[in-house]
Amino acid sequence: MKNITDSFLSLGYWTSAGSFGFNTDILATNPINLSVVLGVLIFFGKGVCASCLLSDLLDNRKQRILKTIRNSEELREGAIQQLEKARARLRKVEMEANRFRVNGYSEIEREKLNLINSIYTTLEQLENYKNETIHFEQQRAINQVRQRVFQQALQGALGTLNSCLNNELHLRTISANIGMFGAMKEIK
Repeated sequence: MKNITDSFLSLGYWTSAGSFGFNTDILATNPINLSVVLGVLIFFGKGVCASCLLSDLLDNRKQRILKTIRNSEELREGAIQQLEKARARLRKVEMEANRFRVNGYSEIEREKLNLINSIYTTLEQLENYKNETIHFEQQRAINQVRQRVFQQALQGALGTLNSCLNNELHLRTISANIGMFGAMKEIK
């Protein structure tokens, strides 16, 4: 690569006046291109004020920036309002959740107490049924024992009577009973 000062100072790249060609040295041709462009701009832009054009461009840019800022502020205000609404809804939901939580806990405690009371009532009823059943079974057992004792006593008495009674004693007992029966008729 050549040094910059070499390309400007060296006249070896300049074409002679009698021939036409392309200069490939960018640094040497750049000032020429810039001077041509500036000349064209000055010639054709005499009626246009460069500072006015620049001022208009800057004003338009300023207006667009201000409009964007206003839109951003409006969007920000809308976002703040939505945020406040969301916070209010959140507070309301949190209060409702706390109320449900407290009511839920008290409802659970109330249901627990109702269940415990119901179980105690059921246990008392079962205890009463058990006692009634035991009493009934005791009475039944006592009645069965009485019937057996009565049957055994009756069988024993009949056995004793049958072994002790003979025909003569039997006839005397019947006669005595008939005599008592006859005396009862006379009284009537």
